[in-house]
Amino acid sequence: MKLLVTGAAGFIGSNYVRWLLANSDDEVTILDALTYAGNMETIRDLVDDRRCTFVHGDICDQDIVLASMEGHDGVVHFAAETHVDRSIKDGYSFVRTNCFGTNVLCDIALRVGIQRFVHISTDEVYGSIDEGSFSEGDKLTPRSPYSAAKAGSDLIALSYFTTHGLPVMVTRCSNNYGPYQFPEKVIPLFTTNLLDGAKVPLYGDGGNVRDWIHVHDHNTAADLVLRHGTPGEVYNIGGGNELTNKELTYRLLALTGRDEAFIQPVEDRKGHDRRYSITHEKVTALGWKAEHSLEDGLAATVEWYRDNRWWWEPLKARAAF
Repeated sequence: MKLLVTGAAGFIGSNYVRWLLANSDDEVTILDALTYAGNMETIRDLVDDRRCTFVHGDICDQDIVLASMEGHDGVVHFAAETHVDRSIKDGYSFVRTNCFGTNVLCDIALRVGIQRFVHISTDEVYGSIDEGSFSEGDKLTPRSPYSAAKAGSDLIALSYFTTHGLPVMVTRCSNNYGPYQFPEKVIPLFTTNLLDGAKVPLYGDGGNVRDWIHVHDHNTAADLVLRHGTPGEVYNIGGGNELTNKELTYRLLALTGRDEAFIQPVEDRKGHDRRYSITHEKVTALGWKAEHSLEDGLAATVEWYRDNRWWWEPLKARAAF
């Protein structure tokens, strides 16, 4: 296939393209606006591959999207504003990119006859759950500007299937971790702080629960949905690795050789969801199985940040984390 992958200069998308080039004969076009979380250094090795082309452009720009998408068989849509804290301070860019940008992509995909379209979303669209796990048919109750914009983008994408027959599939994943994750997110932020001997900011009582999945495992699931999923369907991709933020922090302390003196309690975030949890039987039925245990995946991730200061130190210096 010839695939257009949006947002692939960022964390999950770049790892997906790296996996594609190593495990398929597909040709890939990366479309990325190179906002603060998109980095050419992240994809330098990818664009050197003859099967990979980079286009610098905004998914909200219809002309660029049309020129980039023509001649492709499928779209895998990662591009999004994703950080909850940033959405609380400024929701406008989240609505623009996540909702309007998704609409542009779907409209152009319909016009050029795209055969398969995967819209990458998040478990945060379901909101918080005290017990049990959300399944794909459950009500969406997003509680932050970020998750609300992602829920809106899900519905926009699915409406193109219902209304126009565009072969859209939506995936909703739990929290990804792994190499090349921008250091505003909790695992790379805490890891790089601890490697530098700095404290880590733990929200509230640290009891908020998240389910963690290695980015490789998420991407193999998303690729299965691309190739074998049913248009119009939603597929949850969960890791089955639930931890409180405090438990996660203690694991990172151990992996970096630090102790609890490096924890800095901070005031809890506004609208901080208590617990996320999703089922993943539908994607498992396609033949997917996670390959990384949380223990091994976290250890490998910490080692990657230990060994790749060249990548994250300039980002932290510019953003003043």
